[in-house]
Amino acid sequence: MEEKNLLEMIHSPEDLHALDKEQLHQLCREIREQIVQTVSVNGGHLGPNLGTVELTVALHRVFHAPEDKILWDVGHQAYTHKLLTGRNREFHTLRRYGGISGFPHPSESEYDPFISGHAGTAVSAALGYAASNERQGKSGHVAAVVGDGSLICGLTMEALNNVRSTCKNLIIIINDNRMSISKSVGAIPNYLNRIITGKSYNHFKAFSKMVVGRMPGGEEIIGNIQKIEGAAKSLFVPGIFFEEMGLRYIGPVDGHQLPELIQTLERVKEFNRPVIVHVITKKGAGCQYALEAPERFHGVSGFDPGTGALPKQNNPVHFSSEFGKVLCELSELHPEIAGITAAMRSGTGMKEFSEKYPERFHDVGIAEGHALTFAAGLAANGIRPVVSLYATFLQRALDSLYHDICLQNLPVLLCVDRSGAVEDGPTHHGLYDESFALSMPNLQVLVPKNEQELRAMMFYAYESASPVMIRYPRGSSGLGNLPVSEMSKGKSEVIREGNDLVIWAVGREVGTALQAADLLEKEHGISCRIVNPRFLKPLDSARLLSDAAELPLVTLEDTVSGTGLDMLSDRLLINETHHRILHFAWQEDTVIPHGDVSHLRKQFGLDAVRIAERIWNEIFMKNEIQGKQA
Repeated sequence: MEEKNLLEMIHSPEDLHALDKEQLHQLCREIREQIVQTVSVNGGHLGPNLGTVELTVALHRVFHAPEDKILWDVGHQAYTHKLLTGRNREFHTLRRYGGISGFPHPSESEYDPFISGHAGTAVSAALGYAASNERQGKSGHVAAVVGDGSLICGLTMEALNNVRSTCKNLIIIINDNRMSISKSVGAIPNYLNRIITGKSYNHFKAFSKMVVGRMPGGEEIIGNIQKIEGAAKSLFVPGIFFEEMGLRYIGPVDGHQLPELIQTLERVKEFNRPVIVHVITKKGAGCQYALEAPERFHGVSGFDPGTGALPKQNNPVHFSSEFGKVLCELSELHPEIAGITAAMRSGTGMKEFSEKYPERFHDVGIAEGHALTFAAGLAANGIRPVVSLYATFLQRALDSLYHDICLQNLPVLLCVDRSGAVEDGPTHHGLYDESFALSMPNLQVLVPKNEQELRAMMFYAYESASPVMIRYPRGSSGLGNLPVSEMSKGKSEVIREGNDLVIWAVGREVGTALQAADLLEKEHGISCRIVNPRFLKPLDSARLLSDAAELPLVTLEDTVSGTGLDMLSDRLLINETHHRILHFAWQEDTVIPHGDVSHLRKQFGLDAVRIAERIWNEIFMKNEIQGKQA
């Protein structure tokens, strides 16, 4: 008899109550199949979501959302949550423009109480929900699902410190898969090992083993004690840490045993006090290739769902890989260099460096503010730190950038990956850090047009011996054929000469500018000069003033309108004689959605075709009309 498709029958979490034990297991299998099939086509976070299937089913079986609030930290583990809350039929649109987001968002569903794209926010937000429930006399439980990597995040620790004094009832579930994006690091993940390797513990352990070993049947007794010891390590010691913070500790619980999960959650639901439930899961559970390579399958662009084979890259050279390669080259020449990242060893391209120079590599975990202040301390004492973060996560460390690095003019090189718009959407676009950086004293801000220029900029930054930020996008530039001229502080370079129009294109947008220029020349005979600024700070003011006085000026950049080169050029030219100016950037005061970036560019008028059309209509056609009217 053919099995029913149970997932098709789930329209809300309440439908879970009609399923028996075997049906729940079948539902979990169907959910995994749906996640694998969809992510293999659309890309997304595979491993984290496969690891939380049973946990999510148990949560929605026990609690009654949306009256009960379930907050996810980080939201990239919430695909099962989406499938169980009325979004199964739309799940094939995951991360596509106009489709459902890869992260929870209140505008998408009443079951998503809070946006969660960055780690560390869930406990603070859940604490706010719980406290407001108590103040307003509202019923309903509040549960926060927190990854083990997020536990070391400063914001999470601040929230845990306030639980006892803020609310009477809060459920915090630690999803412990022993991995964040890179392996969890730091004191808290290693807390247990530190306790059980202490001298007193081990002296007592050795003495007891000797005494018991002399007893009849001693070897069997020792074997049983070792089993009990293994359980005690997990059960007793971590509980002390959380109990001291005013939270009842429950666990560890097997995160893939539904009956045990459901029973545990049913119990803690009645506690009426803050509680930690420690759940052990496996990243990639139910999918062998994802289990074997959890870091590789954390986030993927697409893959073969049958074998897990990732698509072959036509151009294996991209900004992240080039950064990693050059960091190793610099480190061979300069032994005082150290590399720092925040749980992003592979994503930023630091893996090779970490393996080649383990004593000079520091992964501080999900703690971006600490990463920058730690780098400042290293730099103040003679080390030359190179920090690599994603632009969206750099936002969390802006005070450290100003107060600890720039104000003291310390030689920290900050390489900012994934700058500009990205597929994951508003929580991950790298669009908002640049305007802050441009206002910082002592900080140089550089943007390379291609991977070779990134290399030149890193060598230049080392020689500068001052704070330098290099911002670059995800993936390849596609401009490897363009030569790189010698770096000189604050000097731009001309990529192509032209007599009718000048386009200042920032970084990889040089490629877009060249495409638009080709269209203008082909269709209208317009000759375009293309300039690569290279430096946004200090800007090549002399060349920009000269170009704007000679020709109509266009700026093109992958940032928010009014915060980058357009702002700098307008400020420079406000009291100067110049031709018409036209700016291209992402629309300000607008949330840029998720979706394929090439599609987003078309929608927002930032692809070469629409740029060329607007330039023609707003500069040349308008000038022609005005000339006839005159």
